[in-house]
Amino acid sequence: MKLLVFLLLVSVQSMAQDQKLLIQSHAVKLKNAKEYTLKVAELMPESMYDFKPVADEMSFKEQIIHIGKNLYWLSSTFITEAPYLNANQLVIAKDMTKVQAIDFVSGAYEFAGQAIMNVRLESLSKEFPFSGRKLNKVQFLNLIQDHQTHHRAQLIVYLRLNMLNPPNYTGW
Repeated sequence: MKLLVFLLLVSVQSMAQDQKLLIQSHAVKLKNAKEYTLKVAELMPESMYDFKPVADEMSFKEQIIHIGKNLYWLSSTFITEAPYLNANQLVIAKDMTKVQAIDFVSGAYEFAGQAIMNVRLESLSKEFPFSGRKLNKVQFLNLIQDHQTHHRAQLIVYLRLNMLNPPNYTGW
């Protein structure tokens, strides 16, 4: 019996360490993503912030704002489980300068980073309805990474279409 209790305690402790590692890894990745995204955002001249390759796409500035809004939404609604302050009502991309857009997305990365670092480990398996299925918090951590990476990749294409070389990739 003592051996069983000991093995159970070791197993629980190991799982908690794995969860801490998962959170730390996501926090570091998000920090690196922020740095890289800000370099990309800085590189585009302000005169080109309204550039879009085709009419149906978001402009460079709208892509940056979209990244920020999504970071705020996913990290507040699904990671901290706090009421989401609707960034759509607070931010009108067309009225923002380059500096304001960069400040907005930078603040969104900071907010998301704090949400990730402060997530309760015991809540990581909690599920939420999302797009017709249920996702747990670990899946939302992955979604946060995937979504901003997807849109930053579009920003890199916008830079290249304007003959600007993107900064060297900053990854994991």
